Amino acid sequence: MKGKIIKSTGSWYQVLEMETGKIFEARIRGKFKLIKTRLTNPLAVGDFVEFQLEQDDIAWITKIEPRRNYLIRKSVNLSKEAHIIASNIDLACFIFTLKHPETSLGFLDRFLACCEAYNITPLILFNKIDVLHHEEIEIVKDIEFLYGEIGYQTLEISSYSRLNLDKLEEILKDKTSVFFGHSGCGKSTLVNALQPGLNLKTSEISDTHLKGKHTTTFAQMHFWDFGGNVIDTPGVREFAMIDIEKEEVQHYFPEIFKKREECKFHNCLHINEPKCAVIESLETGEIQHSRYSTYIKLMEEAEEINQK
Repeated sequence: MKGKIIKSTGSWYQVLEMETGKIFEARIRGKFKLIKTRLTNPLAVGDFVEFQLEQDDIAWITKIEPRRNYLIRKSVNLSKEAHIIASNIDLACFIFTLKHPETSLGFLDRFLACCEAYNITPLILFNKIDVLHHEEIEIVKDIEFLYGEIGYQTLEISSYSRLNLDKLEEILKDKTSVFFGHSGCGKSTLVNALQPGLNLKTSEISDTHLKGKHTTTFAQMHFWDFGGNVIDTPGVREFAMIDIEKEEVQHYFPEIFKKREECKFHNCLHINEPKCAVIESLETGEIQHSRYSTYIKLMEEAEEINQK
């Protein structure tokens, strides 16, 4: 029998049987070695699997189909291990909030680099627009412009005023999407707004640290009435790129990769090489310092990981 993982709690899974639409509680039989890096979870929501039924309709997962793509985060306590957040994704939506909680551009850039690395289409959603003052809205529009110039699709939204939710539905229709962002950025509220009746648990922002409290503790797929589905995930603090050489990192920053052809040396890493077009573009403002800073950090991390 063939199915799709629609919920993962770590030890138990829910599998949607493809032909009948019936949902089974499932466990893993055997070991899955999928990629070189040690994983804390062998299966992820979005995986296509083969399974067998035994007594009491308990499903035993026996095989995982090759993944088209996936997104990974670093394990919270284990620096050498990674956790697959979701797989077989058509669209990855990053929920950016200027405040309550504040989203850093570095966090956004890591997300975008991961999307580039694993061939996933990203969408930047600027959420909670309704709580921003005029000056703050202008900041959001500046950020939108910068990322739009690079080539990324953006959309301003609000779950409460329903700003642009009709446009978002059109984008999400018939796709497998995943929502990412800091805890408290409004993922679950947005899912509830798009699919009334789900009643996913939401929580307020902590007054002490202005950070969100975790409300989603495991990944789960929800289905839209308008077609398609979304994978709701726990708040992610840091994305990871694994099995990547530092020389490859520039491939995941489109504006840097585009400029490489103008560099004097074909193997330029854009750090301190002479006649580097990227560094020159940085000085003229054509490439943003925040983006370049993340690029350098990711190169350093890739080198450090590969030395272990």
